[in-house]
Amino acid sequence: MKEILHSIDSLNINLGAGEMLLVNFILAFVMFGVALGIKVKTFKDVFQNPKSVILGILLQWVILPAVTCVLAIAINSLITPMIALGMILVASCPGGNISNFMTSLSKGNVELSVSLTAITTAFASFVTPINFLVWGSIYSRFAAMRNSIPTLEIPFSDMLQQILLILGLPIVLGILFAHYFPNAAKRIMKPSQILSILLFMGMVAVSLTQVITALPEDNNVYLGIIIILGFVIIHNATALSAGFFTAKCAKASPADCRTLTIETGIQNSGLGLALLFNTAIFSPLEWDHNGGMVLITALWGVWHIVSGLTVATIFRRTNIAK
Repeated sequence: MKEILHSIDSLNINLGAGEMLLVNFILAFVMFGVALGIKVKTFKDVFQNPKSVILGILLQWVILPAVTCVLAIAINSLITPMIALGMILVASCPGGNISNFMTSLSKGNVELSVSLTAITTAFASFVTPINFLVWGSIYSRFAAMRNSIPTLEIPFSDMLQQILLILGLPIVLGILFAHYFPNAAKRIMKPSQILSILLFMGMVAVSLTQVITALPEDNNVYLGIIIILGFVIIHNATALSAGFFTAKCAKASPADCRTLTIETGIQNSGLGLALLFNTAIFSPLEWDHNGGMVLITALWGVWHIVSGLTVATIFRRTNIAK
């Protein structure tokens, strides 16, 4: 099985300049749309009702990346280092804005979901590269002891610079627009969020198509895709479980428990794809075999929609305690 995964890793999958520009534009638009809902009041509320918000931040920024690193180490004999680093990259990304819709569907705490999306997105420019550096380095050192990984430099500074540009700038512009033009922001917020979700899904679909197109006509490769999808399902189930049981242990309210479960299982994998396709971050000279990382990130973008909607539907059909 590992030989099949190595054959996928050996592929160097990148987008053309025009396609990369489109991906960056879509991601910037998505971040701008999210930022329209970020207000100073959002951050003030954290200090007024801190428990669930702080718990959600800990889940996103600490628990999920740590659990992912432990999972990658635990199944190291089954996966390749590139697939493991792809898992860690996904876990380092902020929550996806589609989680707000899924939280509403599940009859969870929508205000908490919006607050968590806003906060984790606003600070993703710094948190995402830090988490990928920390947990990626921990895994890399473990894998290196087993002679299963080449020496790789985790691109912290390059990632920080690029995220500030493609994610930080649109967020700042969105917050300023909402502050100075609140009425206009209120009118366009809902349509922009719907369009953002559609564009995000389209970006993931195009990226996945690009990946599959780059794969050779080989039955082993298609088997490898199925195997990687299996690891995505395991990883995503682990994320959802971490959110649910952490919330339960912390005695969060039933509505907050639903929200924290979904927020932890829905990640902005579109950001992960944009980073992976950015040659200024993942240089082809060093990260020339990135097939596994790209594929696991793209498949996550598809699967977390399926799993999120499934979990939200189960929650919706379950009576919630008042």
